[in-house]
Amino acid sequence: MNSTECLTSKQAAEMLGISISTLYRMTESGILSPFRTPGGQRRYNKELLEKYIEDSKNIIAPQNPHLQKQAAEVVPQEYAEERKPVDPRNKLNDLPGKEWIQETKSYMFQKGLGANHPEARIERQHPAPFSFQDIGRLISFFTKAGQTVLDPFGGVGSTIKACALQGRKGVQIELSEKWHSLAIQRISTEITPEEVPNHRFILGDSIQELPRFDSESVDFVVTSPPYWSILNKKLDHKTKTRAEQSLATHYSDSEKDLGNICDYEEFLSILVKNVFCECGRILKRDKYICIVVSDFRNNSEFVSFHSDLISRLNHHELTDGFEFQLQGTKVLLQNHKSLLPYGYPFTYVENIHHQYILIFRKVKQKQGK
Repeated sequence: MNSTECLTSKQAAEMLGISISTLYRMTESGILSPFRTPGGQRRYNKELLEKYIEDSKNIIAPQNPHLQKQAAEVVPQEYAEERKPVDPRNKLNDLPGKEWIQETKSYMFQKGLGANHPEARIERQHPAPFSFQDIGRLISFFTKAGQTVLDPFGGVGSTIKACALQGRKGVQIELSEKWHSLAIQRISTEITPEEVPNHRFILGDSIQELPRFDSESVDFVVTSPPYWSILNKKLDHKTKTRAEQSLATHYSDSEKDLGNICDYEEFLSILVKNVFCECGRILKRDKYICIVVSDFRNNSEFVSFHSDLISRLNHHELTDGFEFQLQGTKVLLQNHKSLLPYGYPFTYVENIHHQYILIFRKVKQKQGK
């Protein structure tokens, strides 16, 4: 290769000796500056990468305190952290102690690219996407590199994009052919076409597809299920804007879509029994499932969706004597959302600016229970 050759994200990460996720964070922070091909893929100039490596060596190697201060500016602490040793007793993830402890906070702020970001074009077509950056944090905590992550409601591929950036193998199931196709396109354009075969994109109904998986075959499950039929209700300001922009306002018109079930209790029953319990069977013992949900209003009634799921899933019996055990709930704060005058000036109507991440672990049931 000559010095002017341009590299894919994977090649650039290998050259720098870092993970793709770290490469991506360095790009977002402006430390590295790739360009886009006509097809929308990132490419890194090899000559610039070589210069970055040389500059880093010249700054980091000397023991001069002044140069060490410069080193902290060139290679921020969050990237230097990657070189710290991981406790050999840590069988859950690849995080050193400091990063582990940071991720045990009971809240986190939602982080997105922003509607005008070039990589948000595919994501924003879906009526209810979730941030691959937020999912990436969960994946990095609950898995090690190379492990397998399942998302039974794959949508436009946020989980698989996070897996690609974190060096994990993603598997998603998606009912809608439109979202399924866009998920594959998203990985191809926002990561690299070579990354697509590293993951499984299943077009189908989770209720039918999940029983085909081998028991205890995945290391982590993370997903955001439909919030009942809430997207089929009367248009609000957000969905009106989407409709004006010819963007989808609901998941699909399929009768198999859980978001099209009219009865809330029926919806909950199917979601728990046919989806999450099957995910529990597929999940390896002592591993985790994270479910991202939000409460919502159904006309004048406030529906505590997250607590309804907890009451049905906590200690729910799985196969072979296992059960789900609630490990905690993490609040995902949406501080960027606009405040709207719901109920003013007559009654209290909440602006819901957070979601919940429900964290369950697959554990052996206690004897005599």
